[in-house]
Amino acid sequence: MNVSLDRRSMEALEGDVLVVLAFEGKPDERFKESLSEAYASGEVSGKIYEMTVVHRAPGFKAKRLLLAGAGPRENLTPAELRRISGAALRHAKLKSLRNITLFLDGEFAKDPFVTAAAEGAILGDYEPDRYKTEKKDVKVVDSFTVGVAGGEPGLNKALERGRIIAESQNLTRDLVSEPANQLTPLALAEKARLMAGETGLDCEVLDRERMKQLGMGSLLGVAQGSAEPPALIVLRYKPRAAKTSAHLGYVGKGVTFDTGGISIKPADGMEKMKYDMAGGAAMIGTMRALAQLRPPIPVTAIIPAVENMPGSRAQRPGDIVTTLSGKTIEVINTDAEGRLILADALTYAKRLGCTHLVDAATLTGSIVVALGFINVGVFGTDDGLMNQLLEASRFAGEKMWRMPLDDDYREQLKSAFADMTNVGGRPGGAITAAMFLREFADKTPWAHLDIAGTAWLDDAKPFMSKGPSGVGVRTFVELAMSWQE
Repeated sequence: MNVSLDRRSMEALEGDVLVVLAFEGKPDERFKESLSEAYASGEVSGKIYEMTVVHRAPGFKAKRLLLAGAGPRENLTPAELRRISGAALRHAKLKSLRNITLFLDGEFAKDPFVTAAAEGAILGDYEPDRYKTEKKDVKVVDSFTVGVAGGEPGLNKALERGRIIAESQNLTRDLVSEPANQLTPLALAEKARLMAGETGLDCEVLDRERMKQLGMGSLLGVAQGSAEPPALIVLRYKPRAAKTSAHLGYVGKGVTFDTGGISIKPADGMEKMKYDMAGGAAMIGTMRALAQLRPPIPVTAIIPAVENMPGSRAQRPGDIVTTLSGKTIEVINTDAEGRLILADALTYAKRLGCTHLVDAATLTGSIVVALGFINVGVFGTDDGLMNQLLEASRFAGEKMWRMPLDDDYREQLKSAFADMTNVGGRPGGAITAAMFLREFADKTPWAHLDIAGTAWLDDAKPFMSKGPSGVGVRTFVELAMSWQE
């Protein structure tokens, strides 16, 4: 889909359909005559995501107008516009309209709104149907244009930023959509390597032998039950002239399939466990965007990629492993494997010189109990980093909620046989999982995102298809781009 900017007036814009925002309350004066009948009938109310098509509206060159409900005018944010843009595109696409224009003017013909409009359209256009062989009624959008009727200078850059970020988020969604027989740990590493080659990033992949030499016993313990070898993916971005002494480390869980190991999961819903690498996929998508947007801070992404299987060599409940940090862990439950691979990855990130750490993982079902499928659960040890991260999430329109991390929870991880256990029981499960990871971040400023409830959509939204959401990418990009000491 081609994405472009057009500075002509609303009436002069052409194409199959012109999308205009319809706000709640008083009807737009510009449509008083041409759309008086639609407004008078109550067909157009301006309620969010309401879509009304008007054919051959007088005074407009476009073949159709699509009035997209946008709620109260004063409440429209870039985050909401992103969703409206996606919903409008999906509505128009369903009607086989191939050339779509979204018009913005006034206070909305500005950078953040243009970026959001482009992002919403590209994200809304995505469908996870790669493996369908019968595609008789496939709908294709050829072009999406943002009309701005003049608008402030620099809007082409805003549009390009939106395109880069949304395409990178869709790369993340592509990776998460892949079935585990296609996307093994080594296949994930190869896709990361190809992306790095295309965008100019450095990419290094550590194999099992190298990880064994380093002493990554926690990561390798998870991988030992699978016939598929593990990989530790390292992606590096270096700015031309760094404006900070900080070095941002992004760590993403990359379990390409999770059976639970010996502590095997129930069969119901296990097919979705291909999404257990969504944190790692988010970091790969983020690095693709950063390579093109070029923030002023060096960023290194570390993705430990494994498959958690109950093979004859699989680790058992009660096994004790030694981490890269030297700490020992009693493995009480092999289905709490994500934190085991992240433990070694966080330690390795520090060894690579990362001064600030952010990890993302589909880590616990407990976070879904706490926050449902709406907010990402965020934990952290450094208020400065947490404030920047949460501000970035608000700007990016990704809902996140800070969770407690009191020292009292550490008691639940005590072991009689090792330095700690890998689970702390059912009470506060998401918190004790974060407490476990904190041991390996140690004194380095660190934030942890539990995306188990937000990385996958069980049902389609008006603005996005069913399946992987790509959550985290926009926040991580914004954090790096807006970094402050």
